[in-house]
Formats: sequence, structure tokens, C-alpha cells
Amino acid sequence: MQVIPLTSSSGVYLPPRGESFFKFSYDFPEPSVAFAGLQFGFRVFTFENTYGLDAAHVQVRTVSDGIEIECSQFVWAGGQMTAPGHLTALVRRDGSNILWQVSAEMDRPIRSIATVLRGVPRGRISPSANQFFDPKDNEVLLQYPYLGGGLTTPLVLIEKSPQQYFVLSAEQEKVRGVRYYLQPGDAGYRTELIYEAAGWERSNRITSCRWRVGYASSLEAAARPHYAHLEKAFSIPDWETRRDVPGWMRETNLVLALHGMHWTGYIFNDFTRMLEILRWTNTQIPGKNVLVFLPAWDGRYYWNYPIYKAEPRLGGEDGLRRLVDEGHRMGFRFMPMFGTNSANKTLADFRHFSDATTERIDGNAYDLDWVDWDNDRGMEGWSPFMNLGVASWRNWLSERISEVIEKYNVDAYFLDIVGGWQNNTKADMFEGTRDLVAGLRRKHPDIVPVGEMHYDALMACIPMYQVNSADLYHPGFRKYVRTYEHLSRPAPGRGSTGVHEAGFGHFYPHVDPKQFVIPTITVVDDTFDKYRDVMAQVIQGAKVRAGLG
Repeated sequence: MQVIPLTSSSGVYLPPRGESFFKFSYDFPEPSVAFAGLQFGFRVFTFENTYGLDAAHVQVRTVSDGIEIECSQFVWAGGQMTAPGHLTALVRRDGSNILWQVSAEMDRPIRSIATVLRGVPRGRISPSANQFFDPKDNEVLLQYPYLGGGLTTPLVLIEKSPQQYFVLSAEQEKVRGVRYYLQPGDAGYRTELIYEAAGWERSNRITSCRWRVGYASSLEAAARPHYAHLEKAFSIPDWETRRDVPGWMRETNLVLALHGMHWTGYIFNDFTRMLEILRWTNTQIPGKNVLVFLPAWDGRYYWNYPIYKAEPRLGGEDGLRRLVDEGHRMGFRFMPMFGTNSANKTLADFRHFSDATTERIDGNAYDLDWVDWDNDRGMEGWSPFMNLGVASWRNWLSERISEVIEKYNVDAYFLDIVGGWQNNTKADMFEGTRDLVAGLRRKHPDIVPVGEMHYDALMACIPMYQVNSADLYHPGFRKYVRTYEHLSRPAPGRGSTGVHEAGFGHFYPHVDPKQFVIPTITVVDDTFDKYRDVMAQVIQGAKVRAGLG
């Protein structure tokens, strides 16, 4: 079978016609093999260079339902130099799909491996079964797991026509970094499907996940195989039969986000005020149908992470205990907020878990430094991103959550930025998260975790989130979990986002009776005094949605 002498410049727009990303400024060899209307090439990335296949050392063999590609030598420096190495890829048909895995070995640690796929059609793009967008002539980069990368699950759909979709799916058995880069040309996309090795398992060998691509005639046919694989790989239960969902959560028809203290120390609501709000709310809707979410109950938002003590200026331990106890008597359920991966390194207790900071796979520090808390128009630098895979941090956070559960008898705990997986040099953040949740469940079997945002595997252990997903293929999210509005949802009136860094936004009071997301009211300093009528309107909409009359 013939090896096609392509390069990185073959069939793409150069110079780019729209938004673009870094690329080599010369023709990097990409010898490729044609199969099933597609062309397959490969790259190997170490921690010091990029390597391609040496076309003279590529062999292609026909096997049952496919081909096997083998290369016994690599090139670098645009083909000017060679290096020892070995790559194999088994590509085969499976009905209307094409499946493959690729492995490589070198005399040095390998960071990632890419399949360069040509023959991918252009069209509107859907990341993780969310809304399609038209990229026009822009290059597109989508990354998993989601935290700014766009993918809650490594699935990309391309709409070639309303009855024809092209599917790009990474079928993983473990949470690992995946990237899709789509570079347009007249005939289609030159697409890089990149699999990154675990940063804490540095090795001279790498084997990618199983990739699956192909055409489907409907969104159901395009998405369902991907989620069917996820269910099995990560043991994700259906919502209707989940054993980790208490009965009260199934009856939750409204979430009240009662904001406490801003990063600067500004108080929105103290515990006495929160109790007054709940007494009024109980006249509008039964307390048993309301989850009370407590952002910044512990004082200065984020700054006090991870001490987790009831803030004296809000009413201290006695005030929080009274809020929960009296709220329980009215039927309300309570959920305080905890930072999954945020810790103020200037606090004295930081020494207990300082080994759990996050370094990216390359070893450079990864910090939670993307918020301008003090509004000096520059980002802050006091919070490293903490790694739940490291025992010291996981144990510290677990002990703090457990202490709050036992001291105040709360019903749930909220894990901020729990969807923030990062490939790092120390430990697997997903496994750490799963261990945290499992340990707390053993100690407190009736207390439920809730997350801010998710990536697919997290749905196996956390049943509720703030951020919705899979808008176009509802079973990809709704089959497994539930969701409510983010804590930054603008409050009635001026649209304050409370303790969140977003400032102000536009508030819309309407509740759609058919909406999936649980209606949520963000309560800030002026909400209860000035906009109680709007709160009542939203509550009425929540009751109609839930069939409460």
C-alpha cells in the first residue's frame, strides 16, 4: 500500500484566512496512508522535540478489516535529521466507523502522540454535543478535560449536512488529556487528534486511547456510542437508579444561593439575614423543596480557603448552627461551599499540604491566578492550584468537610472548580476526587457531593452540577445527573453576581415550565429588601415547573 508524501502544509490555507494557532514555518514531513476515504499520518512529541515518520521506513500491511502501519525510524528538524524510534498503528473498520490506536517507543520520555487525519469534512462544529457553531475559515482547537478547553467529554461532531454528521471520538478508559486541532483547507480539515500521556507516569513508551471516527445520519447515532462507552468505562449510573442521590434531592425544585462575604470582606448577607430570608421563602414554597446554597459562609471568598470556619462577622459558629437548625425545622436543606483546588499560600496552615501544588506535565507551575479580586486590573498570585491526587491535600479537605458536616448537620457539600483536571507531574486529579468523595461517603453515607462544573468521568461519583452540558444530545448529561444555575447567576435588580468575580450581568426572571435546569435565585445585599416581588415571581415559576400548584 502506497505511502503518500504529504507535509504539514498539504491541503490547508497558508497563510491562514482566519484565526489561527502556532505552527511550524516550514513543511514538516507527514507521510500518510490512505484507508476508507481518510489519510492517516502521525507525530510523536517528547519533552524536547517533535518527531515524524521516516517515509522510507514505513510499512503497511493488510489485516482483517483494516491495515497495520509500522515505522522503524523517525525524522526531526523537518526531515533533515533522523532518530531511532518505533511506531505502530492498527486501523480497522467497525461497521460505519473507523477505529484505531497508535503506540510509539523512543529512547527518551514521550509526552504525547498525534494522529494527523485528512479527509475530515468541513461544517458546523459541536463540542461535546453542545450547540453547533460555524468556525468559517478559523482554525479550531478543542481540549479535554474541560476548564477553558471546550470539551466536557472528548467528542466532536461536524455537521456536513442536516442528515449527515462526522464524529470524532476518543474512547478512553482513564481520564487523560486529549486535544482536537482542526485546520481548514478547500477539501476539508487537516485534523490532529492528540493524546497526552499521564504527567505522573513519565515513560519512553506511549499508547493512545482508542480513536473512533465515522459518519452518522442523526445526532442520536452520532453521540450515543460515545456515551455508551463512557457508561461502561467509568461505571456512570442513571439518575433514576443512582444510589448516591438522597430522596430530598429528587424533590429539590428551587435553589437559593445566599451569598455571604466577598473577597474584599464586604458582607452581602449574614446568618441572621439568611434565616429571615428563609422564613419568608417558606411562606412561598415548602422548605423541603428548596436547597440552600451557601457561597462564602466562611468569610472572605477564596481568601480564607481552606480554613473553613464559620466567619465571626457573619454570626460565627452559633449563627451558622442556628441557621441550619431552624432551617431544617422548616424543611430546607443546606449546602456550604468548599474549594476543591484553591488554597491561600500566605496562610499558616498551608505548610500542612504545600507538597500538593500543581505543576503541569512540563514542570511549570499551574496557579489559580486568573481573577482580579482586588480590581487593580492585574491578576492575583496567592493561590496555587491544588491537586486532590496528593494525599496531604485530599486528607486536609476531607477533614474540613467532615468537620462541617458533623458540627452543623448540613445535607450536602459543594466542590468549587471540581471539573478542573490538569495533567500534572504528581498524581491523577480524577482518582483523587473519586477517593475524596468515596471517603466522605463512607463516613457520611447520606451526605451528597455537588460540583461546579464537570467532565464526563465525574458523573460516576457526583450527581449534581452548576453547569449544564450536552445541549444537543440531552441523554449525554440528563440521563445521569441534575443541574441548577451557577452561583454567578445575576441577582434580581441590578444583576449582581454576589461573591463571584463577574460583577454585574443581566437578570431574567422568567422560568420556563419545561426547563431542565432547576430554577435558582441568587440573593445578594439588596435582593430581599428591594426585589422580594421578583423573588416571589421566580418561586411561582419554580412551583409551576414542579407541578406544586
